[in-house]
Amino acid sequence: MKILFISDVYFPRINGVSTSIETFRRNLRALGHTVHLIAPDYQSPSPDETDIVRVPARAIPFDPEDRLMSYSGVMKDLDRLRREQYDIIHIQTPFVAHYLGTKLSKLLDIPCVETYHTFFEEYLYHYIPLIPKKVMRFVAQRFSRHQGNSLNGMIVPSHPMLQVLKNYGITTHAEVIPTGIEPASFVQGDRASFRKNYNIPQDRPVLLFVGRVAHEKNIGFLLKVLGEVRKEISDVFFVIAGEGPARESLQQESKALGLDDNIMFIGYLDRNTELNSCYRSADIFVFSSRTETQGLVLLEAMAQGVAVVSTAELGTKDVLRDGLGVWIAKEELADFSGKVVKMLKDADVRKELGEAGREYAHSWSASKQAERALGFYHAVLAPAELRELKLEMSSTGSDY
Repeated sequence: MKILFISDVYFPRINGVSTSIETFRRNLRALGHTVHLIAPDYQSPSPDETDIVRVPARAIPFDPEDRLMSYSGVMKDLDRLRREQYDIIHIQTPFVAHYLGTKLSKLLDIPCVETYHTFFEEYLYHYIPLIPKKVMRFVAQRFSRHQGNSLNGMIVPSHPMLQVLKNYGITTHAEVIPTGIEPASFVQGDRASFRKNYNIPQDRPVLLFVGRVAHEKNIGFLLKVLGEVRKEISDVFFVIAGEGPARESLQQESKALGLDDNIMFIGYLDRNTELNSCYRSADIFVFSSRTETQGLVLLEAMAQGVAVVSTAELGTKDVLRDGLGVWIAKEELADFSGKVVKMLKDADVRKELGEAGREYAHSWSASKQAERALGFYHAVLAPAELRELKLEMSSTGSDY
């Protein structure tokens, strides 16, 4: 099969969408299929640019990490795209990529599907604060419904997110297919070396968050948790690995809470050289996002045998099973911080949870999810294939 991915974001821009695209690309190609990707040009290549078309793009004022692709830059390449004879288009993001994908679907006369990666209802108001939250939720719901019903199919990373989309009134055929875990995520990181490189004492209790440092990730709550935990474990240390628009405000908030000696922002880490060691360096991985459509970082932490304390909201409900690598907590300071303190004080519990989580993470195979994606593509293509068969049988005078 020949598949065209289109996305408003990809490496070197690091986030969950980029990771998901890379994971599916690699595993679909390993299964013998061709995957091309249209993505913005960041003026800096990713480690693997095979079959990637970079499109001229400009910076977005309120979100300097991202880029706005040139719609016309892709349409100028229409003749070449037509010659590629793709079987299906898979859109990964809802901005320029969505409208390019649906337009190309019509012009090339092939089906178009999209993965719903981002819960916009709990997202947009953080970036357009002057408009009331209730209004932004209405806009996000209507936006998602309109886009979803313009497709031939939708992939959703979790069952709770699928239910949300159905409640919006999206009637397009949809299936839950999460992003899987790559074998590389299970290669054990070097805890001691990472701590040494970042001047973290080997015996200091460390909490870790990995992900985009954005408002919707609810990291501010984790800062308050840190403040509570510090009352009982004074040398607790919180490492935040990632970048994003909330970093500056979170640094100011941590200073206001008097947490400067208990926290470190270390920015993005290279997935191939540092990330596993970063996970491994932690005693507990902490997470409290309300907006995840899946929460891949939770599985990555478990793959490194790190115990987790997390809320279970939206997509993370599909990922987390209490006792299988994680203690699920409420988004309440007393409950969340109490579980963190109890876990930090019991190394045996952390070890037992870590081992259970590592075994559980093995069940989320990336190759298995790629096979499920292929099955979904074939289901979407089936009506078109049936039409072609009818035409072929008709031209030969066959009766069936």
